[in-house]
Amino acid sequence: MNSQPSPAGPLAGIKVLGLTRARAGPTCTRQLADLGADVIQISAPGEDTSSAAFGGSDGFNLNRNKRSMTLDLTTPADLEVFLELVDRSDVMVENFRPGVKHRLGIDPESLMKRNPRLVYASLSGFGQDGPYAGRPAVDQIIQGMSGLMSVTGPPGAGPWRAGIAVFDVATGQMLAQGVIAALFARERTGRGQWVHTSLLETAISMMDFQAVRWLIDGVVPESTGNSHPSMPLQGGATLPTSDGYINVAALGGIDQLLTALGLDAIDDEPADRLQERVAALLATKPTAEWVDQLAGTVPCGPVLHMDEVFADPQVEHLHMSCPVTAEGGRVVNVLRTPLNFSETKPSVRRGPYRPGDHTEEVLAELTHDNVDARRLP
Repeated sequence: MNSQPSPAGPLAGIKVLGLTRARAGPTCTRQLADLGADVIQISAPGEDTSSAAFGGSDGFNLNRNKRSMTLDLTTPADLEVFLELVDRSDVMVENFRPGVKHRLGIDPESLMKRNPRLVYASLSGFGQDGPYAGRPAVDQIIQGMSGLMSVTGPPGAGPWRAGIAVFDVATGQMLAQGVIAALFARERTGRGQWVHTSLLETAISMMDFQAVRWLIDGVVPESTGNSHPSMPLQGGATLPTSDGYINVAALGGIDQLLTALGLDAIDDEPADRLQERVAALLATKPTAEWVDQLAGTVPCGPVLHMDEVFADPQVEHLHMSCPVTAEGGRVVNVLRTPLNFSETKPSVRRGPYRPGDHTEEVLAELTHDNVDARRLP
C-alpha cells in the first residue's frame, strides 16, 4: 500500500499494538492512528487477505493508517516476538473476551510487569468482570440492553434500532480518549496503567439525559419519534415539506419560530395544535426554500441521504473525505477524523492493509534476523 506524506499528528512517536477485531476495537486504533500514532495491527495466520473477505469499503475505512503483521500468539516463537514489541510500545489495545488474554499470558499484569510504562487498553461487550463478562456482544444487543431501542422510533411502534453501529463506534472512540488520558497521566507518574471500557458502559453513559430522567425524576422515557421527548418544536422536530423533510428547533422560543414563518401566535394553544399549524405551512414549499428563509434565525436543516450529505456545500467545504491508495493501486475515498488542530494536524497517511502486509518491515525494525529467517519465506 502506498503511503502519503503528511505533517506529524499530535500522537506522533507513540507506538501502539492492536489485537482488535470487528468494529469497536479497530475504531479505537484507527482514532489513534489518525492522530499520528504508529499502529501495528497483529493478525492471526491464515486470515483471508482478499478485499471482499476483509470488509470491502468498510474495511478500507476501518483499517487505513495502520501497519499489519502476522503472529500466532499460541506459539512460543511468535509470542516472544510479540512480547519484544510490547517492550518497545506505548500502548496495547485488545478486545478479546476477558478470559482470553489471561489464557494467552498477555494480561495487563504480565505485560505491565515487562513494560511499566505501557498503557494497556481493553474493550469488551459487558465489562471485565461481573455475571455477563464472558458473554459475546454485538452493537444491536447493547442497543437493546442500554434502553436506546426503547426510546427510538415512532410512539408505540418500537423497539427500533439506530441506523448505525452507534455503540461500537462510540466505545472505540471512548477508549481512545481513555488511552490519551492515560498517556497524559504517564507524563506525571512515569507509569502506564490499565484502562478499559465496554459497549454496555459506554451505551448507558450515552443515554445521558434519558437515563437521568429515570435516575433523578423517576420517569421511564418512551419513544417520541421525530420530536424531542420533552420539548416538542423547541428541542427539535422533523416535519414534511413539499419535497422532503426539514428539522427545526425553536431554541429562541416558539414566538421566534412563528415570526420567522409568518404565523400568528395563539394564546394558550396546545403544543400538538401548534405543531400541526407549523407542519401544514412547511408542507407548502420545498425544503431548500424553508432553509433559506429560516436558517438565519431558527436552527434548521434538511434530512439528507448519504449521497446528498457529501454534495452539501458545507460538507464539501469541511473536506470530510480524503483519498487513499488501496491494493492494486486503486484510489478510494475514506472518512477523515473530525478533529482539527492548528499545528499537529491529524491525517490519513496510508491506505488499508491486508493482514501481514508489514510483517517483514516490523521484524526488520526489531532486528530479529534469526526470527526473520525462520518465519518468512
